[in-house]
Amino acid sequence: MCGIAGTYRWPDGKVVTDRLTDTLAHRGPDGAGRYGHPVGDGEVQLGHRRLAIIDLSDTGAQPMVSGGLALTYNGELYNAPELRAELAAAGVRFRGTSDTEVLLEAWRRWGTDCLPRLRGMFAFGIFDERTGELVLARDQLGIKPLFLLRRGGGLVFASELKALAAATGGSLEVDHAALVASLLYYWVPDSRCAFREAEKLPPGSWLRCRPDGRVERGRYWHLKDVAAEGRERAQAGEQPDIGAIVEESTRRHLLSDVPVATFLSGGLDSSYLTALAARDRPGISAYTIGFRAEDAKFEAMPDDLRYARQVAERFGVDLHEIEIAPNVLDLLPQMTHHLDEPIGDPAAINTFLICSAAREAGVKVMLSGMGADELFAGYRKHLANLLALRYQRVPRPLRRGVSRAVDRLPVATARRGYRSVRFAKRFLSFADLPEETAFRRSYTMYDQDELLALVDPDLAGTVDDVLTEHADIYQDNDLDDFVNRMCLGDARMFLPGLNLAYTDRSSMAASTEVRVPYVDVEVVKAAFAVPGDRKIVGRQGKAVLKEAAGSILPREIVYRPKGLFSAPLRAWMSRDLAPLVREVVNDGELVRSGLLRRDALARMVAEDAAGQRDFSKHLWHVLTLEYWYRGATSGSGSGSGQSTRLTA
Repeated sequence: MCGIAGTYRWPDGKVVTDRLTDTLAHRGPDGAGRYGHPVGDGEVQLGHRRLAIIDLSDTGAQPMVSGGLALTYNGELYNAPELRAELAAAGVRFRGTSDTEVLLEAWRRWGTDCLPRLRGMFAFGIFDERTGELVLARDQLGIKPLFLLRRGGGLVFASELKALAAATGGSLEVDHAALVASLLYYWVPDSRCAFREAEKLPPGSWLRCRPDGRVERGRYWHLKDVAAEGRERAQAGEQPDIGAIVEESTRRHLLSDVPVATFLSGGLDSSYLTALAARDRPGISAYTIGFRAEDAKFEAMPDDLRYARQVAERFGVDLHEIEIAPNVLDLLPQMTHHLDEPIGDPAAINTFLICSAAREAGVKVMLSGMGADELFAGYRKHLANLLALRYQRVPRPLRRGVSRAVDRLPVATARRGYRSVRFAKRFLSFADLPEETAFRRSYTMYDQDELLALVDPDLAGTVDDVLTEHADIYQDNDLDDFVNRMCLGDARMFLPGLNLAYTDRSSMAASTEVRVPYVDVEVVKAAFAVPGDRKIVGRQGKAVLKEAAGSILPREIVYRPKGLFSAPLRAWMSRDLAPLVREVVNDGELVRSGLLRRDALARMVAEDAAGQRDFSKHLWHVLTLEYWYRGATSGSGSGSGQSTRLTA
């Protein structure tokens, strides 16, 4: 796992690439390297920062140059042993044991045709000295990031957006359309980028730069096609063995020359992975978090620690417990910087603190249960959208009465919050809406009218564009299964845009690699071959995964109430962050620039303080957006750019 960067036919490419690579030092503290070569009237420069995981010797150093190919690579290939054996049988002689060398030789033999054969997480740039071509590629599911920027016939790329911002000397302009999308989702979707010129290479795709300035793009893997193939398998009566496939993926994800540990929240997903990993690595370490008792009580959070302890004791796991009582006033700007783009999920703080503790204990690699909820319909929103279909059959006068009654209930008092009331209000905000709109509203921050009231009136057209994009992606399939349509929408948007993004940035900020065994091409193929009525059974989400996990985990863990890998936001907002909220609402850069409207923010603060509605998540994201925007428009933090002109 590493940080990669480079330039192609870019002015001062050597200097710029060194600057890019220096910005990524936290991603790879174990080594650094750079490669250069002439290209037409310019040059290519590849930079690398190494976090040594497999083949710790110099034969795994990068950029790796061999036989006219130069590679800078970030990731892990979990089928590297099989590819190595196949290539060796064809006569390839390997110098070391790294998967980097396997990738380079696979490219030499198969070119872009090697990409569908790769099983892992990766982003890389590979240069062919013979043709003068540079190819960038990204893994199938968007686990690893790759940002790029093109000007004229030149290109610059890096693992993080802040590196591009630093390397371009503050010339990048904030894209307010991306910020509107961020307000809606509390993250920037993979199809957009917070700076206008920059872009993210889409998952499952590649880009080829030629010396004459031409650029070619290709797609080698698409989730929509995988979901369609899964539907055909299900219709043919195929029943994938989810337990065997998840176990095999977990075993592959343990491949490492350094210690591996796991996240263990005590929930189903992390408990199942930890139990499987402990079979292969007895005594494996796991890390879990808890919160200050007063914060957890105020938030009405479940006691996850007791479940984590139960799993650790049963499977002989060395459990490390971390109590999170952070100085959020310090952590908020720190995390905003590390996350690259405005991401409002406080789970990023949890990930960063867990990875920091693990790194201090000498652990470089962690396994996470990320992805199971998206693929196997484990979120409350999935069940809620199914229940909404039934709710719509209730007579309208009765529904109106229920809505009025729930609307009058408080979500919190001075001493505690009421989760059931929050959930009821959330459910009623979308239960009467059409499918796509209801699904979007079940997990996004605002409805259309609320978003229009919050942002500059000149951005009304941008709001329409952002909402239309969600509809287009959600409806871009031929699935006749409502549950799998939701899972596909999540796997295409929510997973790469939020969960994989914050996991990568916050873990790499602590120089730690996080692997995600559920977000594996074989697990994904199997997940979409499972009909929706086997994912949600009665009121049980992830039913098919629970059935598989029941063979190894105690029933109390498998069927416990769903926990939240989140943070006690209401407690933080009402105590630690209350003065900062007032400052941002009254005199923040977002308000002064006209991007956000003070009156709308003030209403949210007042309603949240009164306990009538829960806007803690919304206001937390406004704070993250404020800090990001300050850095992006002042030349510090995540990027720089002097213009505050609206660009939709």
